[in-house]
Amino acid sequence: MTVLMTEAAAAETPEIPDKLYFRIGEVSRLLAVEAYVLRYWETEFPTLSPKKSDTGHRLYKRKDVEQLLQIKELLYAKRFTIEGARQTLAARHKESREAPKVVPKEQSLLFEDSPLPEIRRELAKILALLR
Repeated sequence: MTVLMTEAAAAETPEIPDKLYFRIGEVSRLLAVEAYVLRYWETEFPTLSPKKSDTGHRLYKRKDVEQLLQIKELLYAKRFTIEGARQTLAARHKESREAPKVVPKEQSLLFEDSPLPEIRRELAKILALLR
């Protein structure tokens, strides 16, 4: 049975529970896709790699579930092909790796008048006294 999703249904982003691992059935219900679809996506998207438990059950991490949500959005809502979705995800991953890490102004102000150099000097003096 083939089920076509409307753009509104595909675009709804479910809230991911605060858990370390998710079984394939949980992810299937969360994404509203069949488990065989998730297994197929694993073969098509090499960055998806759920761990397997001792009993052979797939265990997805939160980042895997987030990536699956992106894949679902690209395939169902934006109507990308598998190859197009793969390329888009690869480009997003590359951009996120290359993006410079910007330190917020508030955080940089925390260390502006840092006493660390003075503390180091004091500790060095104490160490010299102890020797």
